[in-house]
Parts: sequence; structure tokens; C-alpha cells
Amino acid sequence: MALAISLIVTVLEILNGFLNTDSELTKMAKTFHANKFQILTKIVIPANISTFLNSLKVNIGLSLVGVISGEFLVSKAGLGYLIVYGGQVFQLDLVMTSVIILSIVAAIMYEGVVLLEKIVTKETK
Repeated sequence: MALAISLIVTVLEILNGFLNTDSELTKMAKTFHANKFQILTKIVIPANISTFLNSLKVNIGLSLVGVISGEFLVSKAGLGYLIVYGGQVFQLDLVMTSVIILSIVAAIMYEGVVLLEKIVTKETK
């Protein structure tokens, strides 16, 4: 479920980034007889690295939502199961602990992508 949610958003965002790549640069590359693979690797992908990293940031939250909603429905273990179970037996501490763990995991994953973005953009500048 998490893959389906994240994949749709990523494909649409990357497609939008590819379509909005500077057409003057691609025209210039075609003038110098660059083939499609060279245009893709030298112009389109480097111009859309920030778009890809931003889609990763969005997908962190979406994938966690997909995983937890999947656990709500069919799981016998995991944080989603603990949230549902805690709500059924009126143990608010179990529910809140699971939510706090989810928020910590999301924050760590987000900061990992921010660190990756700093490393990648430092190399491209």
C-alpha cells in the first residue's frame, strides 16, 4: 500500500519536472548533435535532482501513512496494530507512545533526506 501511494506521487512529480526542464538547453544540445541519452544524462537529470529529493521528502510521510493504514486493516503486530488495539482497550498511553515513535521515525528519515540533499547539492555546485 505504501509503494502504491508513493509511486504515483513520485512519477507525477518527476514527470512534471522533466517537462519543465529548460527547453533552450535541450535545443542547444540538439544543435550540437547530442542524442537522447546524452540530453537525459547531461541536462534533464541534473536539472531535476532537487525535484527528486523533494519528492523523497513528501514520500516519507505518504509511505508511513500507507504502512500504518495497512497495519490498521490486517496486521497482528506493528505500530498500526498497537494504535488500534490501544484504542479498543482504552489505553491512551499505548496509542500516544506509538504515535510518538512514528513521529520520531518520520523526523529521522526526513533529516536523512535533508542530509543527502546537502551532500548532493554541494557536489553539483
